[in-house]
Amino acid sequence: MSFRFAGIPDLAEAPSVAVVVDVMRAFTVAAWAFARGAEKIVLAETLNAALELTRGNPDWVALKDGAPVPGFDAVNSPGLVRDMDLTGRTVVQKTTAGTVGALAVGDASLVLCASFVVADATARLLRAERCEDVTFVITGEDGNADEDLACAHYVARRIGDVRAEAAEFVSRAGRSRAAADLTDGLRRGYQGIHPDDVALCLEVDAFPFALRASREDSLMVVRPVMPPAPGS
Repeated sequence: MSFRFAGIPDLAEAPSVAVVVDVMRAFTVAAWAFARGAEKIVLAETLNAALELTRGNPDWVALKDGAPVPGFDAVNSPGLVRDMDLTGRTVVQKTTAGTVGALAVGDASLVLCASFVVADATARLLRAERCEDVTFVITGEDGNADEDLACAHYVARRIGDVRAEAAEFVSRAGRSRAAADLTDGLRRGYQGIHPDDVALCLEVDAFPFALRASREDSLMVVRPVMPPAPGS
């Protein structure tokens, strides 16, 4: 299995297999949404598109980056989503990096959305699919976000070595600019940030499922999928 690590601007065409990485915070939030009972997540291209989807589907939950604004029910914070009851709900998610990256590779034959909380499940699913070429889409900082690169490197390492340890990769992510920005934003009192957000984003293998995105009619939809059990 060969690996490529690319930013969103580097994607001239959709790869055959794409792992879209957004650790802080889109795909940590997505995993928590499923843990809180969400049925599916619809990725929106714009804020207006997200609002239009929820206007047509009043039971759906709209989620965005930054501070709360009218029309949106939640913000892109794992600490805040952790306290929501999303049982049976559809979440519409629009963020500045993660959702953009997943939509950019929507034509790939396999699209997985990844963060540390689903890292091992992602690696096991890729191993089970016997993928030959995997492109890790590093969504933050035009492909240079160290927290996303660290997670991608950990997943790649885990594919080949099921006993690979996460500590060095988590440490890198914890020193990233994104982690520092979240910590600074919390100190400054910015809305849309929970005190536990950084710690939750650095939690490894918190959930047993991977996040698979695929087109359903005209929408890009993420659903949880269970990979084969370890050793199977």
